[in-house]
Amino acid sequence: MAKRKTLPAGFKKALEIGRPPNIKKLFPNSNALIVSGKVIDRAMIAKGKAITMAANGRNQFVIQGPLLAAQRANAPVIIEIAKSEGGRKAYCAVNYWNIAMLVDTLCNQLGITIPVAVHADHYGIRDEKDLEAAKVEIPSFFDAGMTSVAIDASHLPDDKNLLANIAIHPYIPKWAGLETEVGEIKGEEGLSTVEEALFLIQGLNAQSIFPDWIALNNGTTHGIEEKDSGIQVQLTADIHKALEKYKVSGAQHGTSGNSSERLREIAAKTHTTKANVATALQMISWGVQVNDYGNAILDGDGNFSKVKGEGVLEEMWGEMVAYAQSKGWKKGDYKNLNLPFENKLLAQPKEIRDRMVKEVEDFAYKMMTEVFNSQDTAPLAIEAILKKGSYNLGPKVRRMEDPAEWTESKITDRAAHLGSDKGVAGKFDD
Repeated sequence: MAKRKTLPAGFKKALEIGRPPNIKKLFPNSNALIVSGKVIDRAMIAKGKAITMAANGRNQFVIQGPLLAAQRANAPVIIEIAKSEGGRKAYCAVNYWNIAMLVDTLCNQLGITIPVAVHADHYGIRDEKDLEAAKVEIPSFFDAGMTSVAIDASHLPDDKNLLANIAIHPYIPKWAGLETEVGEIKGEEGLSTVEEALFLIQGLNAQSIFPDWIALNNGTTHGIEEKDSGIQVQLTADIHKALEKYKVSGAQHGTSGNSSERLREIAAKTHTTKANVATALQMISWGVQVNDYGNAILDGDGNFSKVKGEGVLEEMWGEMVAYAQSKGWKKGDYKNLNLPFENKLLAQPKEIRDRMVKEVEDFAYKMMTEVFNSQDTAPLAIEAILKKGSYNLGPKVRRMEDPAEWTESKITDRAAHLGSDKGVAGKFDD
């Protein structure tokens, strides 16, 4: 008879009181500890100089891999999907409305006992039409089990960014993890400034809105990075220092393209507690060779270097490449293979599916333990739930700014004096 797995201390009580209402309603008999993103942020803060991996679940293999890695590392993890990846115009089969169901199912199937948050990454708001749609869409994916959200109105001018965050806040559950963003993620163009970050966080504070994380344009890009300028560590540290009294943690986007050493610096020298990992996990699941930066390695002809015996079947990879070529896709467009090939990848032999998951797991485990310093933080997340006696940990700070100084007209006037440089225009969602 198999020996019964020993549950972590406090797990049963945390399962009883730590799951948000939407999760308890959707999955009443589940043994998966799906929690608010706030819980995971607090665990990283409690350890200090620790960052949770936020894995973009573009396919089921890159959901399973980080879950297993987090279990091995005894670390909580965030599984997320961005609007471009899983919104109404998705290029992935995993989306805003099925990701919580997949995470819950896989946690129960795999015996996962560490806390997991489900995060709506990069919910982009570019104009009034997006804002109106958000008032329906955001509640709809919380109804489907989301426990955390990133409001990304960074494409807009500073005043419009702040006002969009304020306008959408009533539609987000008070218990949910909340991320905001200043400076559109576009590499060395339009870097965020201390003044812009303070403007956003102070303006939100005046309205009693207290984000758990702020994302910056600190030099990174999404997707495949062809430059190695990467994260501006000192800029990030300076902005986080200026925001200290508001107790907002950093969310690091665009980790692919940054060396492990640079990511260790972000953990050691800034207040970052969340780091998004997307493209590297996708490539590893397919069997594409990546370097320490998480960037795909190209062969002599400039094509992706597929490692024989790793990732998908060789015949499958040939079919994927042929499909991409038939569409005229460049290297950065290969992410669009996720949707048409999800079922084909799931239909491969078990040993192939297992090796895809295992390769992602090993990469994620190494990042969690050797780069992000998040190992053994799961007990700290459970402790935060038990100490509060609730799924809702509440804000980390109180209102300090005077609302009378942050009316809409004063916000517009303040923004006019920021003099920020947004960089080149373009589409930088993902």
